[in-house]
Amino acid sequence: MVKIFRTIDNNVHQINEAQEGSWIALINPTATEIVEIAEKYNIDVDHLRAPLDEEERSRIEVEDHYTLILVDIPMIEERNDKEWYGTIPMGIVVTDDKIFTVCLEDTPVLSSFMDGRVRNFFTYKRTRFILQILYRNASLYLHYLRIIDKKSDEVEQKLHKSQRNQELIELLELQKSLVYFTTSLRSNEVVLEKLLKVENIKQYPEDTELLEDVIIENKQAIEMTNIYSGILSGTTEAFASIISNNLNIVMKFLATVTIVMSIPTMIFSAYGMNLKSIGMPFADNSMGFLYVILLSLVFSILVAIVFRKKDLF
Repeated sequence: MVKIFRTIDNNVHQINEAQEGSWIALINPTATEIVEIAEKYNIDVDHLRAPLDEEERSRIEVEDHYTLILVDIPMIEERNDKEWYGTIPMGIVVTDDKIFTVCLEDTPVLSSFMDGRVRNFFTYKRTRFILQILYRNASLYLHYLRIIDKKSDEVEQKLHKSQRNQELIELLELQKSLVYFTTSLRSNEVVLEKLLKVENIKQYPEDTELLEDVIIENKQAIEMTNIYSGILSGTTEAFASIISNNLNIVMKFLATVTIVMSIPTMIFSAYGMNLKSIGMPFADNSMGFLYVILLSLVFSILVAIVFRKKDLF
């Protein structure tokens, strides 16, 4: 899908034909659309295809008449009927009079610009537009990190009540999301540092403060990711140890009960052998059956008391 936007009378409008100062958004474009855009605006096809590869790394490539900026953006994906978080690449191609964005999905990073919800946004101010996109991207990371923190608290509360594998799996999924975020944010940090040195991207004095804000937001997202990742790792290990300890307690209790119950079993087994009554205690006594049961109970109770004193019950 190809959408074209342009600022007209300080408002963003979707138009049919690209003009000078336009923004061309490619959302999960087809192979035909990519080739058409590449030929029409003299852009390398591989540079337009690069953001469509989920494994593509963040970078900046400077060509003669355009610059490619590739960054990772956060996204929501559904697995097992639940929402989890990951990252996908997004490409920004800046030419002399236009700006192109390429992404696999319709991301909230760009939809806010399309809907005109970003203040002081003009499609023809390309440098500021790039910085605004990067700022929105870092802010979206922070937003998703807060959601992950809340989800981890909810899972932790569930684990206090019901220590099941499902909750531990959810914690592992959240940890996986944080690993994706950490890797992507660090790659984006390298891109931001290189962006300061790219001569093709003009650094206007009024945009300097915005660039500083972008770098600060990205660093804050990295710090939050590291903190939440450490907390989640500690929580997962703690609850895994608790579950393992509870299992050990149950196994110890069952082993103790088995030992106590084995005493009357051994006595009854001895009396159940096909032996003569001579030499068998209480064999000729009319109350012998009762005596054997009482003897078994006495021994079992004595062993149980010993185990109780050793805190095995």
